[in-house]
Amino acid sequence: MNGRNFTTGMPAVDFLVAFLQARVERARSGELDRGASAVEWVIISAVVVAIVGVVAAIINAALSDGANKVGNCIKGANASGTC
Repeated sequence: MNGRNFTTGMPAVDFLVAFLQARVERARSGELDRGASAVEWVIISAVVVAIVGVVAAIINAALSDGANKVGNCIKGANASGTC
């Protein structure tokens, strides 16, 4: 795949990016009569990658917010109260 390495640190996104790159490479090297089908697969793959990226960002934000709340609760904890 042209010797390019792209990693985000998120295995699912990395897999989908590699999958999309493989689809693009296949589309470029395929026969002309299969071009429309290859383009459709590239578009579908791009949409899937975008959806996974948005979902990953939402989950990451939610987990970060929850971790911050727990950390703040622990910092301010005392024997007589709860968070």
